[in-house]
Amino acid sequence: MTCFTVEPWLSLVSDRSSASPMANSKPKPGSEPKSHSQNVLELLAGLNPSIPPIPPVRSLAITTISDSQTLVFIGTVSGDVISLSLNPNTGLSFHLRLNIIGKPVSSILIVSHIGKLIVLSDGFIYLLDLNSLEPVRKLSLLKNVNAVSKRFLSRNYSINPISNGVKGKEDGCFFAVAMGKKLMLVELVLSGSPVILKEVQGDFTDGIMCISWVDDSVIVGTSSGYYLYSYASGLSGVIFSLPDSSVPPRMKFLAKECKVMLMVDNVGVIVDSEGQPVGGSLVFGEASETMGEIGAYIVVVRNGKLELYHKKSGNCVQQVSFPGEVGSPCVVADEEDGRGKLVAVAAGSKIMCYRKVPCEEQIKDLLRKKNFREAISLVEELQNEGEMTRETLSFVHAQVGFLLLFDLHFEEAVDHFLLSEIMEPSELFPFITRDPNRWSLLVPRNRYWGLHPPPSLLEKVVDDGLTGIQRAIFLKKAGVETAVDDEFLLNPPSRAGLLESAIKNMTRFLEVSRHKDLTPSVREGVDTLLMYLYRALNRVDDMERLASSENSCVVEELESLLSESGHLRTLAFLYASKGMSSKSLSIWRVLARNYSSSYLKDSHGANHLQDTTKDNSSDQQTAVAEASRILEASSDQELVLQHLGWIADINQVLAVQVLISEKRTDPLPPDEVIAAIDPRKVEILLRYLQWLIEDQDCDDTRFHTTYALLLSKSALDANEKEHAIPNSEGVNQKETSMSDHGNNSIFDTHVRERLQIFLQSSDLYDPDEVLDLVEGSELWLEKAILYRKLGQETLVLQILALKLEDCEAAEQYCAEIGRPDAYMQLLEMYLEPINDKEPMFKAAVRLLHNHGEMLDPLQVLERLSPDIPLQLASETILRMLRARLHHHRQGQIVHSLSRALDIDASLARFEERSRHVLINDDSVCDSCHARLGTKLFAMYPDDTIVCYKCFRRQGESTSVSGRDFKKDMLYKPGWLVTR
Repeated sequence: MTCFTVEPWLSLVSDRSSASPMANSKPKPGSEPKSHSQNVLELLAGLNPSIPPIPPVRSLAITTISDSQTLVFIGTVSGDVISLSLNPNTGLSFHLRLNIIGKPVSSILIVSHIGKLIVLSDGFIYLLDLNSLEPVRKLSLLKNVNAVSKRFLSRNYSINPISNGVKGKEDGCFFAVAMGKKLMLVELVLSGSPVILKEVQGDFTDGIMCISWVDDSVIVGTSSGYYLYSYASGLSGVIFSLPDSSVPPRMKFLAKECKVMLMVDNVGVIVDSEGQPVGGSLVFGEASETMGEIGAYIVVVRNGKLELYHKKSGNCVQQVSFPGEVGSPCVVADEEDGRGKLVAVAAGSKIMCYRKVPCEEQIKDLLRKKNFREAISLVEELQNEGEMTRETLSFVHAQVGFLLLFDLHFEEAVDHFLLSEIMEPSELFPFITRDPNRWSLLVPRNRYWGLHPPPSLLEKVVDDGLTGIQRAIFLKKAGVETAVDDEFLLNPPSRAGLLESAIKNMTRFLEVSRHKDLTPSVREGVDTLLMYLYRALNRVDDMERLASSENSCVVEELESLLSESGHLRTLAFLYASKGMSSKSLSIWRVLARNYSSSYLKDSHGANHLQDTTKDNSSDQQTAVAEASRILEASSDQELVLQHLGWIADINQVLAVQVLISEKRTDPLPPDEVIAAIDPRKVEILLRYLQWLIEDQDCDDTRFHTTYALLLSKSALDANEKEHAIPNSEGVNQKETSMSDHGNNSIFDTHVRERLQIFLQSSDLYDPDEVLDLVEGSELWLEKAILYRKLGQETLVLQILALKLEDCEAAEQYCAEIGRPDAYMQLLEMYLEPINDKEPMFKAAVRLLHNHGEMLDPLQVLERLSPDIPLQLASETILRMLRARLHHHRQGQIVHSLSRALDIDASLARFEERSRHVLINDDSVCDSCHARLGTKLFAMYPDDTIVCYKCFRRQGESTSVSGRDFKKDMLYKPGWLVTR
């Protein structure tokens, strides 16, 4: 066994008290620990005046027979055992009385499961009937007994067959007795005779003074210390020793936890059945002779006062004055079955019975005294012990929240509201909006325990609270204590500060409530009132975030409020979230124009602020962006075209995005869109037509022609700007850059590049109309494309070869034409250019070098100018002649090979047709399997034979096997073809 000393336990107690987490922290309102503030016990009954006087009480026991019958047994100094019946209305009434031998009754033990009392008097043990106190049976086998304890079993106790444990209580009555220095374990059989199970001669040289038997362990107290004897192992050892100057040992069995509290002077150490300390120690004011247990508390009687200590915290939670006889020893008895509802106290001839106050009443009392933390701790403790439900804890959190709310502690109140699982958001609606309103019927009429006033507006709550504070300050000056917090008395808060705190914390509660599973009507109230509170706090960002997200706000309740307060952006977001696009767009239009007007006013003012201008521009862009986002998803043609103009005035990119959006279900009619676009917004019209043609694959020639004409006009304008005589080169470059690649630019490519790509790719526009527009311009490449569309090859070649001098493009165009005369025409243009231009000998040599095989050497020699240098032309002409000869001979080879193939095919065809086929009487059709006999038949190239009827059905090209000879040709070896 392990030995402990008591000194570490005493130091542990001092460490616990000094290291309390509440020692250096500022407690929240209503959470200050107040000693003796909890009413756990209340007086139930005293002795009925009709009872004759009784001798001084030496021992006491109490038991509950049934819900309607409770018996109190008294052992007196004169040897009487008195049974009293407890009635809450009449008090303690006389039931039975029996005198044993005229000696003081030291101890009374109740063994209810066998209906017996074990009485210790003058060193002997007597058995009495629980109900009649008779007959009295003396256990003569046990003598000089100075302490006795019945055996207690824990809930988790199980007999270990290897260690020879004692049987359970349902099989008999077991008790331990101390006779001087000996310890004896006794079983009381059904006949009432004691059977000694074990006699222990331990190191109890000082004599046993108190004893407790729990499961298979017997804890013994002597003047030198506490010992533990294990019946299962037969071993004993010291739990811890006592100081020399300590008072005699005392112990108390704690039935609720099935543990034992060992006393060292005024310190109680709780140990389990193995003698191991559990939990902390309890420090009492003074050493007490007797103790009791009621629920989670220890009852100590001293100096005419009954004190109640909490077993876990060690705090003294209640003091009750006990009118006992001065100088008489006190005796405390409790229900040892663990019910923890009654306790009896006796001092001299005075006897009082106390009962535990119902848990609900305890909580109410703590709340009335503003001990909110202690109330919550009590409920949590009761919940852990299974005496209260989780719903009750939520109920108390809500009740505490309302009490704190009316005490003006709004942050702590909302903290408790959030901890409550049954708190409904609609319960706070009356604090925010006046009754009656559309949510009045949703507010539950739940006053909880009636500890707080009815709900009222936050302004009234604050005003009433401030009035109460002023009244408390006046009373304090007069020396009257009040329940108002000292913090408010020393530093009274302002009305504005309290209202702001109230609104902020109400907002916090509603924000959390939005994520709960609420009914649609309650959700409407939460979101609408949350918008009210945001507006009161002027939290514009939160207002806009709520309005623009998915919400249940009631528009009718908010539109006039937001409009009058100037929160038009929030109202626009709210309209959009509710599908009221027309109203939302109208607001965005007004805001965009207001921002524009503000910008112009700032830019023309004397004191221009650049930051303000930037903010206005940003706000204007935001308004346009939000409006365009609504229109992108709208299929309302009239609505889109109505608001397209002002959006295009501010941001052409967003205007185009509105027109070409893929989000809408029904596309807009192109004719009406084109008619609605401002003709001055050429880029918007161009981008829309481009989207129609390229993305929507529109094949309407009108749109193609219009797009080509607009691109041509834009290209002409851009070309004129590029070739204009600049007054300042830098300014013109800046204007050109802003024109095509500015902040508001729609296209990423130059207009001429887009025009050239479109003219080449589309065949649906009218090239004559476009050509009429660009005829006199310098857009040579565009004109070349148009002439190509019209089939005017000569003009195309003239532009490519002479105007643009793009030899590669000219040669490529000749390759597209595919005729030798095109190359010859190009050569003539190089050698004899028009408009007095110098001959392009290098281009001519390049043409001869690259495409000489396409030219007739004689014609080339005829066209060559006598001015061309011979060294440039000789090598090229020679190579051209060789290529010409090579081309001629290669053609002959191809011709001969083709002729050979034709001959081979003819020969194979002839051989197939001249083949002989033998048909006999057993020959059948490969298709219908009928005998051929003398019928007409046909044979396919894959040697399948069918009758004429099947041949007509199958056709000439498809055989019975399914092979189509037109698609899947059959090659047979020949003199040339060997595949």
